[in-house]
Amino acid sequence: MSARNRRNTAAVTTAGAAALLSLCGTAATAMAAPSSGGDAKGSAAMVAAAASAHTVTVPRGLTISDGTRHVVVNGKSIDFGTAVRDLAWNPNGSKAAFIDGHGDLVVSNPDGSHRVTVAANPGGQTWSHPTWQVTAADRTNQIPAKNNLIFSAKIHGSTVLEGVKATSNHGKPTKISLNGDPGDGNVPQTNNTWPNVGGSYGSAVYENTHTGEVYIRDDYLRQQGGALTKGSEPALSPDNEEVVFVRSVHGHDHLFVEDFGGSTNVVKDVTPNATADYTEPTWAPNGKTIAFRAPTGTYTITKSAHGFGKPVKVSKHTGLPAYRG
Repeated sequence: MSARNRRNTAAVTTAGAAALLSLCGTAATAMAAPSSGGDAKGSAAMVAAAASAHTVTVPRGLTISDGTRHVVVNGKSIDFGTAVRDLAWNPNGSKAAFIDGHGDLVVSNPDGSHRVTVAANPGGQTWSHPTWQVTAADRTNQIPAKNNLIFSAKIHGSTVLEGVKATSNHGKPTKISLNGDPGDGNVPQTNNTWPNVGGSYGSAVYENTHTGEVYIRDDYLRQQGGALTKGSEPALSPDNEEVVFVRSVHGHDHLFVEDFGGSTNVVKDVTPNATADYTEPTWAPNGKTIAFRAPTGTYTITKSAHGFGKPVKVSKHTGLPAYRG
């Protein structure tokens, strides 16, 4: 069974499991964000033609990092005391994870204080895109609680996904297992990057730079997964029912959303009028707003009963958007 069909047929089961976990007081949501690596392309004129030029106060909880030591939090610039790359927040926003100026995986308080080196880069590797995997214990199925960090590691030219406990101090990361759905064969073990975890079950999406596809990894009752669609830079919605990703259209990067919730998977271009590159999308905790990067700043689009609205500029600051809680 394909990953797409498995997601559709699992919708009822997932809902039942969610109800069971809620009864046990175990609901938890993991949300992370992708990287700010690489400059977006396009001109200010193109962006102005494609999105609203109205600049508003940065939405509550939205943070922006640009690879320097300064992170925009609630509209204020905070000095983290070290370079901050690929910033991601744990579900309640109490801790930040990022790659520091030494290339190490670090966790800190929201103001950059009390930094702990979760894993030290041994050298010769490039780490990126940490994402939090936080789930509550499921006593019925004897599944322990999880508090992990999954990230991409480029080692001797080969890029793989690795993981380590988020509470580690100079811990040793291990390679993440990647198994295909039954009958779908093996999934690529290398060239995997940009992991992002969403929902309360620890599921993750990631991209494969060789196949040019977005993959999903289900890590609840057993590890399995497979390809979803062509694209890159994916982010999984808080309810685990949608994935936003980047796909090139007529020379520009647009944002697409694939919806798992119906009887058939639907893939839709939610920025059809983009005339500049829209990249690095991330979901807000409410599951209705997507923040993303554009050449002239940070923008959002919001979902209504009629679909997603037009892009709105929320900050002139350009960098990686991420939601804190």
